[in-house]
Amino acid sequence: MELFRIGFLTVSLVDIIDTALVAFIFYKLYAVMRGTRGSQMVVGLLLILIASLIVGAFGLKATTWLVNSVAQVWVIAFVILFQPELRRLMVQIGQARLVQRLLRVRGTKVTEEIVRAAVMLSEKRYGGLFVVQRDVGLRGIIESGVRMQSEVSADVLVSIFFPRTPLHDGAIVISGNLIEAARCILPLTENPNIDASLGTRHRAALGISEESDAAVIVVSEETGQISLAYRGEFIERGMSGDDLRRQLTRILERVSDEPEL
Repeated sequence: MELFRIGFLTVSLVDIIDTALVAFIFYKLYAVMRGTRGSQMVVGLLLILIASLIVGAFGLKATTWLVNSVAQVWVIAFVILFQPELRRLMVQIGQARLVQRLLRVRGTKVTEEIVRAAVMLSEKRYGGLFVVQRDVGLRGIIESGVRMQSEVSADVLVSIFFPRTPLHDGAIVISGNLIEAARCILPLTENPNIDASLGTRHRAALGISEESDAAVIVVSEETGQISLAYRGEFIERGMSGDDLRRQLTRILERVSDEPEL
């Protein structure tokens, strides 16, 4: 839909929206890069973009080709030279409230599958140890186990901890909606004040929760009790499925600016 004409240029509503969107993207990029070396390159990219629009409007084909070629090289150089700044931008995008809300929809299903698996293990008196990754990466822990990259499912989780399977020893690491690895080795807590009756699984749960912000679910093989470790302590022991669901949801859905438990 044509809105108005400037000389030989026709401006439509789509053109205005397109221009506003590009301007917003460059503004946010410059806001993140401001104060770094990348800010000057953002300005350079913006000038090249403006130049390409001007020469394209005048129908200068050779000059348009030259400007577009320079722009491609400039973008590649920008990505290579300023990886840290771009990673920071991606982190900020991931931490945006809208993105967090969208991720929560998927996280609800994962939480339900974890809770269902914990209850099933408790009823069967199978020992279990789930590490649910949050913001702190667990690459070293994942590499100590057997990579799986399987969708989170209660049936899969229970089958892994079946006593006669080769993967039942160690922990499972869950990231997002994937089981990253099984039979992972966790560090044991070195806290001298913990209950002496706690077994290896519970000590490992406390150990990894001390070194990361992961939520760790333990199912005792002896008693069938379900416990949840977070930030170096057990939030609750002897939990029901509803208790676990409530506490796990509070931890996994907490965004960065919300208060701790």
